[in-house]
Amino acid sequence: MVNTYIEQCIKDWSPTHAKLAEMVLNKDGAVPLPQRYRALFSLKGLNDDAAVQIIGEALSNEADTELFKHEVAYCLGQMGNKAAIPALVKAMADASLHDMVRHEAAESLGAISDPAVVPELEKYVNDACKPLAETCVIALEKIRYDHSKEIQSEDPRPQDSIYSSVDPAPATTKTKSVDELKATLCNSEVGLWKRYRAMFALREIGTEEAVLALAEGMETDKTSALFRHEIGFIFGEMQHPASVPALARVLANTEEESMVRHEAAEALGSVAVPEVKEILAMYVNDPEAVVRDSCIVALDMFDHEASGDFQYAVIPETEATSNPSEAIVV
Repeated sequence: MVNTYIEQCIKDWSPTHAKLAEMVLNKDGAVPLPQRYRALFSLKGLNDDAAVQIIGEALSNEADTELFKHEVAYCLGQMGNKAAIPALVKAMADASLHDMVRHEAAESLGAISDPAVVPELEKYVNDACKPLAETCVIALEKIRYDHSKEIQSEDPRPQDSIYSSVDPAPATTKTKSVDELKATLCNSEVGLWKRYRAMFALREIGTEEAVLALAEGMETDKTSALFRHEIGFIFGEMQHPASVPALARVLANTEEESMVRHEAAEALGSVAVPEVKEILAMYVNDPEAVVRDSCIVALDMFDHEASGDFQYAVIPETEATSNPSEAIVV
């Protein structure tokens, strides 16, 4: 089911947008969560005003899972469309939402990097929700960096990244020494902006040594769930088998914050070495909703990676298929 507003809007969209909207905005459980994920990323790939409108509507769905709303907020930031700003500001301000949803909304505002949102971000730099407060500080630093030629000239972005994501902080280019970057990464006395920049620099290096440095940072940090969760996200991007032992330990740690365990689960699904499937299957009934949902999605990601499919998305059959859950995976 989709609401009346969206049903009316669908009339103005292409058949592909309409089918994807039915999947993403489904509220009665008829479309499995992994399929909704794939439809969401299909809309992200379309990256037009209609897609932003559909995804923004999903962010306000009170009946939806916190995990899905978090992923919706992420996609809006990655699309870079300023039309998403009102929905993201509203989500960031909603104290009833899970910490990871509010954090992701703030991070996405940083990704869009419109200076007009600075006053909104500044409202939450001392918020009681620590992941939100920390994210707002980082997002403000990113916007400042993005709009300052002087700062960029001092430490520019790397020009040869193989990753297409809009990162919350640019990789530092001041050093390529894993030991030096690890020292910054693991130093809790250093501000999160600098630690993030070291984190992304280690991702760019991409060696097993860099992976192990990141793993140490993830497992030894005691100061910031946000920081640990971001390393988990990076491991999902890197897809390096050397990250699996650390990710498995983090997922197994029931004392760890759910936003960190969630990211560990999804990263394992992306790495997709044979032992991962058994690890993830152990937590599909985890007491934490975002963890068990992440494991379900991660198992679907594992199947996608193992299949050799070109992309994690769906193209709905707009004429022959009447059931939106029956989509062609491409």
